[in-house]
Amino acid sequence: MDDIFTKLKQTFLSGNILIKLIYINIGAFLLLRLSAVLFLLFNIHGVPFLEYLQMPSSPTLLLTRPWTLLTYMFTHYDFLHILFNMLWLYWFGGVFLQFFNERRFGGVYLLGGIAGALLFLSAYNIFPYFQAVSGRSFLMGASASVMAIVFAISFYRKEYEINLFLIGRVKLIWLAWFTLILDLLAITSANAGGHLAHIGGALFGIWYASRMKKGKDLTAPVNRMIDRLVNLTKENPLKRKPKMKVTYKRPETDYEYNARKNRENKDLDDILDRLKRSGYDSLSAEEKKRLFDASKK
Repeated sequence: MDDIFTKLKQTFLSGNILIKLIYINIGAFLLLRLSAVLFLLFNIHGVPFLEYLQMPSSPTLLLTRPWTLLTYMFTHYDFLHILFNMLWLYWFGGVFLQFFNERRFGGVYLLGGIAGALLFLSAYNIFPYFQAVSGRSFLMGASASVMAIVFAISFYRKEYEINLFLIGRVKLIWLAWFTLILDLLAITSANAGGHLAHIGGALFGIWYASRMKKGKDLTAPVNRMIDRLVNLTKENPLKRKPKMKVTYKRPETDYEYNARKNRENKDLDDILDRLKRSGYDSLSAEEKKRLFDASKK
């Protein structure tokens, strides 16, 4: 049993952002389901603290639980819900990482989830159709974040094709449009909140792709904020320095190597485009260093 947990820990630590997000979602799901079993032994049905992880549709309630704007996108309770979300995240997240780096992946996941939550909140408090349930509805699941990733790569690389079982090769963008139409048709269904969140995530993905084509990275501000938080943690003088630990990273597979090279080439192309449009002074110190390193190869 110890070997299993050790291998899982090593896989998590050595994995990319996609693997880490899948592990976090699955870990949260298992904790919730194990908690439900424990509570049931005491004749308590469900998980009493679940509503403190889901995002409420009530603005007043959200003000008392602002953290749910983030926690909801890592919270699943039904097995099929997390299964399909994680499968889509794994498949299309791998495609996304062929063209973008891990920082942008994490940024799109978070911002897409927030966009989905805001559309859910707005719709439930604007449209009379939702008035009867607007004060007692909740949102959970990574669907909006996943849709943001799917639509970001679909609209950034409109010519990209995938193989579908029994259908053959189709352009990813057509699959994206198909799912968006289904969500639009289902916004008055029993799971209206989920479908609204999908649409919010999809719209953010489309916006992200359109801005990236112009050299503007919408995830840059949130990534800078995360960097500051990490640096504050590292600079805390009261925090005990961790012991030195040696970790062994497995060699890259051909798929991972090609994905990394594609990301590096794409980032270099973005820098060259910005250099051509705005000149050398418009580049950051990190971009100038990358350009200098690339010139020596």
